[in-house]
Amino acid sequence: MLEQFHVPVEDQVFVEADRMRASTEALFMRCGLDEAGAKACTDVLITNDLRAVETHGVSNMMRNYVQSYMAGALNPRPQLKTVRETATTANVDADGALGIHIGAEMMQIAIDKAKEYGTGAVTAFDSGHLGGCGYYAAQAAKQGMIGLCMTGGHFAGPRRTGGMVPTFGAEPRLGTNPIAWAAPARSQAPFLFDIASTQIANNKIGLARRIGVELEPGWITDTDGSAYEDRVLPPDEYYLLPFGGTRENGSHKGYGYGAVCAIMCQTLSGAGLAGTGTEYTGGYHFFAAFQIEAFCDQDDFLDNMDEALERLANTPPAPGHERVLYPGLIEGEETEKRLNEGIPYHREVIDWYRSIGAELEVEIELP
Repeated sequence: MLEQFHVPVEDQVFVEADRMRASTEALFMRCGLDEAGAKACTDVLITNDLRAVETHGVSNMMRNYVQSYMAGALNPRPQLKTVRETATTANVDADGALGIHIGAEMMQIAIDKAKEYGTGAVTAFDSGHLGGCGYYAAQAAKQGMIGLCMTGGHFAGPRRTGGMVPTFGAEPRLGTNPIAWAAPARSQAPFLFDIASTQIANNKIGLARRIGVELEPGWITDTDGSAYEDRVLPPDEYYLLPFGGTRENGSHKGYGYGAVCAIMCQTLSGAGLAGTGTEYTGGYHFFAAFQIEAFCDQDDFLDNMDEALERLANTPPAPGHERVLYPGLIEGEETEKRLNEGIPYHREVIDWYRSIGAELEVEIELP
């Protein structure tokens, strides 16, 4: 994550991961989830915070999730239904569950199929926000496999904020449509590539508002599809550009990634690329796992990954830069650091936890 999105030092409140975990689990249970569901949801958010993926941790997401549960927009006790299944695939009706509630279970189905047959893939529909695809791709890597995860939603009509405009487009037609891919290594931090198909994830706009940072030109658009070139925070109405920004800088590549994601998540699960409603609908997910032994020797793969990742990290840096990274290296380093020192949250986040805890009569024990 870009440096400007980190919590300013003067606003940081360090919290041990287990303390924030306990408070978050209590809030989820107050929203109606059982203990297992609350733990599953919380683990996604705290893992993201430990990796410094703060856009998809408790700071940005908990207030949205709690509000949705309280409004009845999410089902805290879903009855999952497999509507189609083969030895290597499944399509699951998530019954209105929050994505982070059922995501790990869906990926585990794909992993278990891959353990037996070499590959496994699962689509899930009628579900809420997935909370970051990287968590699920990494889930497969932790079990010695290659993991792939995508999530998307569609726009059947104009929406005020948050959607991706196609290259040359003036109205959003896709969500941010993230894609994550992970692979294990023997001793190096696992490779973990997790990106939105837009120039900037929509959650970063909310993060920027909280900490008061400027945007970069060409991240978003005005409501006519023109690139927004100001650095100040955007007005209430804006759209997102595909990564690349303009056609000259490769926006067709980001747009293409977004469309691929939509096809694999939405159309493959039976929803159709355009959707059927008039508003944005999220909650279509794709999970896949690949058994390395089905393709090559596992030990050779892990050794080769170590060599490749070390070679990438040891690339001489260009002038003005300290080091070269590979996807997943910073996340691994941050996790170790934050487990030892605590997670730096913004004061406003701690205040919100105390406030919502008092409102819902949940005991919150935070500094």
